[in-house]
Amino acid sequence: MAQDLQTVAQLLEAGLDPSKLKQAERAIQQEATKPGFSVCLLQIVATEAFAKQVRLASALYFKNFIKRNWMDEEGNYKLLQNEVAAIKDELIGLMISVPPSIQAQLGEAIGVIADSDFWERWDTLVDDLVARLRPDSPVTNNGVLQVAHSIFKRWRPLYRSDELYTEINHVLSKFGRPFLSLLESTDGLIESSGSDPTKLRQVFATMSLIMKLFYDLSSQDLPPIFEDNLPAITSVLHKYLTYDNPLLHTEDESEAGPLEFVKAGIFEVLVLYVQKYEDAFGTHVAQFISSSWNLLTTLGPETKYDILTSRALQFLTSVTKIQQHAQGFNDESTLGQVVEKVILPNLSLRESDIEMFEDEPIEFIRRDLEGSDSDTRRRAATNFLKQLMEQFEKPVTDVVLRYVEHYLADYSKNPTSNWKSKDTAVFLYSSIAAKGIVTASQGVKSTNQYVNPIDFFQSNIACDLISDSGIEPVLKVDAIKYLYIFRSQMSREQWRDAFPLLVKHLGSSNYVVYSYAAIAIERVLTLTDEARRPIVTQSDVAPLSKDLLEHLFHLIEKDPVPEKIQENEFLMRCVMRVLVVIKEDVVSYTDNVLAHFVTITQFISANPSNPRFYYYHFEALGALIRFAGPSQPEKLETSLYPPFASILQNEVSGMVIMLSLKLTPNLSPEFTPYVFQLFAALLEANPSASLSEYYQSLISPILAIEVWVSKGNVPALVRLLTSIIPRGATDIANNNQLEPILGIFQQLVANRANEIYAFELLECIISSFPPTTLEHYYVPILQMLLTRLQNSKTESFTLRFVRFYHFISAMDDGGLGADFFLRIVDQIQSGVFVPLYLTIILPDTQKLARPLDRKIAVISLTKTLTDSSAFAEKYTKGWGYTCEALLKLLENPPVPAATDDLIVDQDVDDMSFGVGFTQLTTIKKPAKDQWPDVTDVKRWVGEYLKAADSRHKGRIAGYVQERLSPEARQVLLSYMQN
Repeated sequence: MAQDLQTVAQLLEAGLDPSKLKQAERAIQQEATKPGFSVCLLQIVATEAFAKQVRLASALYFKNFIKRNWMDEEGNYKLLQNEVAAIKDELIGLMISVPPSIQAQLGEAIGVIADSDFWERWDTLVDDLVARLRPDSPVTNNGVLQVAHSIFKRWRPLYRSDELYTEINHVLSKFGRPFLSLLESTDGLIESSGSDPTKLRQVFATMSLIMKLFYDLSSQDLPPIFEDNLPAITSVLHKYLTYDNPLLHTEDESEAGPLEFVKAGIFEVLVLYVQKYEDAFGTHVAQFISSSWNLLTTLGPETKYDILTSRALQFLTSVTKIQQHAQGFNDESTLGQVVEKVILPNLSLRESDIEMFEDEPIEFIRRDLEGSDSDTRRRAATNFLKQLMEQFEKPVTDVVLRYVEHYLADYSKNPTSNWKSKDTAVFLYSSIAAKGIVTASQGVKSTNQYVNPIDFFQSNIACDLISDSGIEPVLKVDAIKYLYIFRSQMSREQWRDAFPLLVKHLGSSNYVVYSYAAIAIERVLTLTDEARRPIVTQSDVAPLSKDLLEHLFHLIEKDPVPEKIQENEFLMRCVMRVLVVIKEDVVSYTDNVLAHFVTITQFISANPSNPRFYYYHFEALGALIRFAGPSQPEKLETSLYPPFASILQNEVSGMVIMLSLKLTPNLSPEFTPYVFQLFAALLEANPSASLSEYYQSLISPILAIEVWVSKGNVPALVRLLTSIIPRGATDIANNNQLEPILGIFQQLVANRANEIYAFELLECIISSFPPTTLEHYYVPILQMLLTRLQNSKTESFTLRFVRFYHFISAMDDGGLGADFFLRIVDQIQSGVFVPLYLTIILPDTQKLARPLDRKIAVISLTKTLTDSSAFAEKYTKGWGYTCEALLKLLENPPVPAATDDLIVDQDVDDMSFGVGFTQLTTIKKPAKDQWPDVTDVKRWVGEYLKAADSRHKGRIAGYVQERLSPEARQVLLSYMQN
């Protein structure tokens, strides 16, 4: 092991050198295949003889290794049992002894392990943690608490469940009392270490972790042990909310210190307790209100106080939601003091904000956008003001409007020097004019009844957009943002005047101004009225679109290096939206747009760095394919094939290398899922029924096992393959590629995560190849499906199987049908169809939710009644059961889904965005309806039954009389007679 240790350490060190990175990565990946590799990494972390950066690299690799290799989808360990045990034995002690930077990596690894193992498969962990706590050893305690926090913080976002509460109670039964004892001893240590700066900082780090754990342990319910000791706990919390010691102050104005972190943590706990446990905590709130007021009026504007200030304001906001506490603010004098001493100082623009506006414009935008800056002073102050207004709308409005008028008057005295006053006025007014939350789709939906936002815009803000010079860029941004926030309050006529002003500001030389113009334009283009008609129409945008797109591409490409081109996702999102709105109007200048997309694709594929940007890039490219592809398919294929093929070659080559080393690729490729979707969309947009040479050459590569290993590729590959198969079925059969495709189906259906895609592929195969081509495969296919049903069925698998049965049953005109399915099943096991039909297919048919699935079931059941020999002659009771199931479906008949041109892109702020597969909504494939002529299913059933009865010389009517109950008979005959 010593030699292995040195070898791995040298490889980790080599990986720190960019020139040796790829070679080192491959060598490390080879080492990772050996047993005990994870323990080797931990030993490197533990060995102080290795350089700190090597130990940190080892911890980072260990974390990522555990994420990939700890547990499979079935809940089984992927590592050897002795290696699992060794990791658990060593990890906690190591976590406690290493520096904080390494602790952070190991803590994430512990969290991953805890997700699957804690507490039942790691039931000694809490005892181990408690045993390591020491009343007088802050360094050791900090390590223990860091481990505890990495595990317990998982509870914060979870929904209540019996399993979760069992886990929490397990922890509290062992950890609760020692934790409170640690709070008491830590308080004592702070008192005794008041003149020792080193020890004081260590103990304050302990207190900061204690606050985090207070939140963790209380996040689901108030622990009884905390409720019993609430007076003592609140006493300590209040003590350290008002505590000060110059030894804990930091000289750096931008760096928060231990004092700020502890107080911010206390406020976070207070907010939780006010929101969830006011009945128990309410009597203790008053002291914290006065203390937070005193704190807010004494904290300076330095950025190091930002988090503390915002948390204090969040506390006051939560308090103000409770009527009895809010009454303390309910008089005009107090409200004036709140606005003047708390709101305005934290809402006004600071020098640090202006520096960010000028030096880090993209960060300024991301922080400033609605909903993305919850920890900034401005947002916290705004939320506090909004909450006050919700309680006391008229008096708050009156007070704030006086300040708005004051700041506007100050600006008018000297616009050049006093522009910050107008910024404050506009922000103040926006804060009270908007009610409720600002939604991503519509902006402000409700406004303050005592103000008129549109009049305010026309009187005070529009001039900043109209003027070509002499206006500070910040005020330009304020004006654009005002339109962005209140966009739903403006009429179609008002937008007809305002929209060109936004377009004009794309020409600004200021990064924030033109970016905000793009943001506002994109959102305005999604606005609809109550009838879902666009406010700004295709005809409004089309005349501007060529120049608008050209300018947006110029802004994106003006600094032609990969990291700068993909820096500003807001510009590319605007490109996407313009293409979605103008639809086929892009055809006349497709060449220009296409050239830009090819250039950008080549740049970003060289060094991907912003998932949001390239998501919108590929959505925009999807829109171009959707609307220009049908008229210019060859042009798009010819231009896009080279960059797409290059992406596939590079990313798939990486997967092949890893598989050759017997490794599972650890990350989804960046672009291949997008490229596969776009290839499919290109093919689907081509009106020709044949496959071009490009697509013929794609078939073999996409059947290679390597490309299916990455989970993110699977949905996109199925989409592409199901687009190719209907056009290339003959060539596929002639080239002996059908069996590899069925092999992919077999691989997919065995995996729960991919079972839906397995059925999509199977249905495409069956609808594309004649039954004679597939006759030798039906038995093994159904054998696989029935084995899954018997051994490891899931709800989604069962419903897809039921749909699959109806799909086969309904296709009787293609040589399939219910009798065909029955015959194949009987070849597998005689007599198994009856229990399958009665216990799974018929009852679960009623669970089908999608209209198309229910429609297929209606057609299937109807054709079974009319044309199945087995049901007519052998399963006479089954005929009656089938008819009853059909009538039940028709009680809530499926109706065609409404067509809607609205394209809603993915939420890039969602935590799951970018994980695995991300569907491109501009080219989302509509569900294929094999029976588009069947629209009114009730009428179709009646007509089909009547025609079949005539075809079979009255046999159907005879079955109705013989095999149905009087009630069912009456209903079915009513369909046949209409």
